[in-house]
Amino acid sequence: MSDVPIYRSHPPSLWSLYGKAVLPKGKTTPGDLTIPGLSAGLVGVSTANNNLKRYQKVCGFSQQTHAPITWPHILAFPLHLKLLTEKAFPLPLLGLVHLRNTITQHRPIGIGETLDIDVRLDGQTQGTKGLEFDLVTEAYSAGKLVWEEVSTNLFRQPQQGDKGKPGKPPELERYPNTLSINAPESIGRQYAKVSGDRNPIHLHALTAKAFGFPRAIAHGMWSKAQVLALLEQQAGWKNESVSVSCQFKKPLFLPGTAQLNWRAGEGDWDYQLLNAKGDAPHLTGNITWG
Repeated sequence: MSDVPIYRSHPPSLWSLYGKAVLPKGKTTPGDLTIPGLSAGLVGVSTANNNLKRYQKVCGFSQQTHAPITWPHILAFPLHLKLLTEKAFPLPLLGLVHLRNTITQHRPIGIGETLDIDVRLDGQTQGTKGLEFDLVTEAYSAGKLVWEEVSTNLFRQPQQGDKGKPGKPPELERYPNTLSINAPESIGRQYAKVSGDRNPIHLHALTAKAFGFPRAIAHGMWSKAQVLALLEQQAGWKNESVSVSCQFKKPLFLPGTAQLNWRAGEGDWDYQLLNAKGDAPHLTGNITWG
């Protein structure tokens, strides 16, 4: 469509979008919200920008000829922020909760390859905790879809007529393989520098407390990237068509340690990032090849 913003090589300025992110939105009424079908595009962006090596280091990826599976998410982030700070988008950006993320990589993406990226808002549903919507991202190389992502976000709303206690969570299954992950106090700031995601709940304890957290918490997409950086080093990992789902659970407070726990099957792997005690998940997910 003619009104879809298209950026060539260089995405919109993050600093100008940060300024829009803190502007107040109008009052929201439960059950009376519509997420508009906003979209934006980025044409001719190289996968090898100045942040790539720093991103690999911060997230633990080894140096390879192909980009990390989560790297196009970083390239698309300015477009995500662009849509979520548009005047037509009715929800406040600060306070949105990232519930789920699924990335499908149809083939490895070479470092230095040129991509066209499309982003759109879609998939509005009314969940048990509030309004859910999807941020859909697609990356094309030479006109062919090579990578796609669906990030589901939640806008919390008070629910009417449901005052019962939440049900008991299902018993946690333990998998046979475990590695330790260390998340230093500074990791939120390190990740913010390479990703552009400067949500204050991730940066410092003081800014996180303003949003009700006792300490800063790790970015969910840093946790997912760290998990994948470790898993791709394990025997049986295949660099081919792959889909990685992730459900974000309890926050990982900084500084902190966590346990990566996984089970490798023939065609798919199950994984979870658990707290230091190993009795509660920060995230859970599945990896499927083919």
